[in-house]
Amino acid sequence: MNVGIIIPHTSTGMKERFAAAAEQGFHHCQLVSWNPDLWTDESVSEIKALTKEYGVEITAFWCGWVGPKRWNFTEGPETLGIVPVAYRAQRVQNLLDGAAYAKKLGVDDVVTHMGFIPENMTDPEYPGVLATVKILAQELKRNEQNLLFETGQETPVVLLRLFEAIGTGNLFVNLDPANLILYGKANPVDALDVIGDYVRGVHAKDGVYPVNGRELGHEVKVGDGRANFPALLKGLKEHGFDGSLTIEREISGEQQILDIKETQQYLNDLIAAL
Repeated sequence: MNVGIIIPHTSTGMKERFAAAAEQGFHHCQLVSWNPDLWTDESVSEIKALTKEYGVEITAFWCGWVGPKRWNFTEGPETLGIVPVAYRAQRVQNLLDGAAYAKKLGVDDVVTHMGFIPENMTDPEYPGVLATVKILAQELKRNEQNLLFETGQETPVVLLRLFEAIGTGNLFVNLDPANLILYGKANPVDALDVIGDYVRGVHAKDGVYPVNGRELGHEVKVGDGRANFPALLKGLKEHGFDGSLTIEREISGEQQILDIKETQQYLNDLIAAL
């Protein structure tokens, strides 16, 4: 295993972001992009040059989509991912375009949030979601790419059920342990019993559980929440995971920098002890 970092993909400042990552000792990153207008051949040339110049490998392309997004229990089901019918067609195209951009970058793993996938397989909305994911999976398979579901809005068994039903062999998990906790969907360590063999990427993020039925839990620094990273890394190793633990600290300013630095050392120490 290794420790990586999130690098946001924006219209300016990319050289500085890659330089900062390298200076901090990171050699792996997930490139996170929410703007399809940036997925150009010119951008491909720029990003590939930066990865070579600074020695930072892109392990996965985190592909966003257009339209509203509300990270909560109340508006989330109607706004997130490909589940809402109103945004589905456009977002499928976003994901296909993002995957094509990632392929030009030489990146085979494409990550996204699919939204609140129905828990009940007899839900009338479930067949449409299943068919949509199958289209995406088949298209990415033609490009020899994998589609990774970032955990959060769905329980682990929902992901397992979907992967088994589609059966293309290129659907995997980007395990975000904090999201499983924030949404109250699972204990991350126990979740490995269900989806551990499908984990191809990990967000190193921590959090605490919801304390009421209407609001998500909240994120905290890795090691300060309920994710139990020592046990989580042990479980990941048992399932054969040997990829990146990509640090994601969703705050800003000086505290974010300090927390990332502490988390980097903490995770490297845990990896060394495995």
